[in-house]
Amino acid sequence: MGSEGPPAVIIHVTGFKKFHGVSENPTETIVSNLKEYVTKKGLPKGLILGSCSILETAGQGALSPLYQTLQSAISGVDSESSNSGRTVWVHFGVNSGATRFAIEKQAVNEATFRCPDELGWKPQKAPIIPADGGISHMRQTSLPVEEITNALTKMGYEVMTSDDAGRFVCNYVYYHSLRFAEQKGTKSLFVHVPLFSTIDEETQMRFAASLLEVLASLH
Repeated sequence: MGSEGPPAVIIHVTGFKKFHGVSENPTETIVSNLKEYVTKKGLPKGLILGSCSILETAGQGALSPLYQTLQSAISGVDSESSNSGRTVWVHFGVNSGATRFAIEKQAVNEATFRCPDELGWKPQKAPIIPADGGISHMRQTSLPVEEITNALTKMGYEVMTSDDAGRFVCNYVYYHSLRFAEQKGTKSLFVHVPLFSTIDEETQMRFAASLLEVLASLH
């Protein structure tokens, strides 16, 4: 038994489709190609890349598929890991004004969409989960954000820690995912990436693969 080592970390990944003002979402490309990319590169020992899903860039109207995606990770689909504590969700979203990657520390219980989402919903100062209380309520990731940022910086990436994931769909999904993680004993992290015109596709693919390696090394 002792020689087997700890059970593998399973990382599930999501990206988003296009939305208002962003006709080609880099996260759709990153997540769609990630499995092939890391398979060629070789995954670190003790890491399994689970599902790679592309989400609709929408809030309330896309909740059902979001929860189906989150639930699928812990309902025996990945039976090789009965330990939910070794299951990590990584959500990639684009920040079209960004010049570097951002590891998001928290999400806030507020939906204030600057433009309608892809299903036409445009909430203003609405609590994401009314049962959590007011729109100032925060949920924080249990992952060591500073440590992750430092490790990626040492690898040569332009990356920062952020405590503001906005109030649009990225924050909306992260809030739900953090709540789900707390309930189920899993972990969740949101990462904002720039457009490919700011940081090219190959660098962003390498960054995503490096992030997986860093997350696996934490366990």
